[in-house]
Amino acid sequence: MSAGAWTSNGRRRANGRVIVCGNEKGGSGKTTTAMHIAIALIDSGHSVATVDLDERQLSLTRYVDNRRRWARFKGITLPVPHHFHVSPAARAAAADVNSVLVRELKEGIASIAASHDFVVIDTPGANTFLSRLAHRMADTLISPMNDSFVDFDVLARVDPLSHEILGYSQYALVVLDARRSRLHSEDASLDWVVVRNRMSMLASRNERKIDSSLRQLAVDLGFRVTAGISERVAFREFFTIGVTALDDFESQVLRTEPTMSHLMARQEIRGLLKALHFPLDESNRMKADARRRQAASVSRPIALPDVFAKC
Repeated sequence: MSAGAWTSNGRRRANGRVIVCGNEKGGSGKTTTAMHIAIALIDSGHSVATVDLDERQLSLTRYVDNRRRWARFKGITLPVPHHFHVSPAARAAAADVNSVLVRELKEGIASIAASHDFVVIDTPGANTFLSRLAHRMADTLISPMNDSFVDFDVLARVDPLSHEILGYSQYALVVLDARRSRLHSEDASLDWVVVRNRMSMLASRNERKIDSSLRQLAVDLGFRVTAGISERVAFREFFTIGVTALDDFESQVLRTEPTMSHLMARQEIRGLLKALHFPLDESNRMKADARRRQAASVSRPIALPDVFAKC
């Protein structure tokens, strides 16, 4: 673990903000959200690292690889975060969770956070120890969900007739446990944001019921709700060439001329970023500059345990 990552009483020092994209259901938009947040923060002048903890799919790793490959092919410069993923050895050992592996993972994430302004973590779409670990280290937790009661079930069970909330889901209990753990061990809060993806332009009766249930649940569980991204072809096209809605469409970045779908995708991402309330003011930039100067004066690479691989 890098020196300065933790204080003598076990509390984490002021370093990079850890942003976790988490949801136990696959296909909710975690990877797309994580990549766009990372690029937006880089564009804001911050040093950003991304960490892929999905040891099976490695979708965020492929997104970053696609971005580098496309930039080389087009002969252009695209901002890329410092990316890390779980090493093959750790993936093989994932089924055999032990204290050494957990400690190495925690130390690895802490080391990355100590040398970057922001760390964006993409988690598996399942209840794994990697996902639970990331949630316990999160300053901001972003839980994308498709706008349906199928995805709402990840948060809570509802009565099919009255839509009364009958009980919290296992995932909601994981988040509450992570929040208690952070408050107890680090005296730190966890800002939980539920992001509604694939919302239609005209709210249906079903969507209004989801909205009502989410608002009720937000009060009970203490999360914020905001709109995310629609079901746009543009976002699926972005992944294959590694670009985002925030890149310069006019510099021959895309395969084709930008369409209205591309422009609307950009507006959605900007709206989401504004709603997340990340600390991007001048005070935070000054702290980030001071952190970079300190890191430059030390002039040594990040010391990571073997559990992480850099790409």
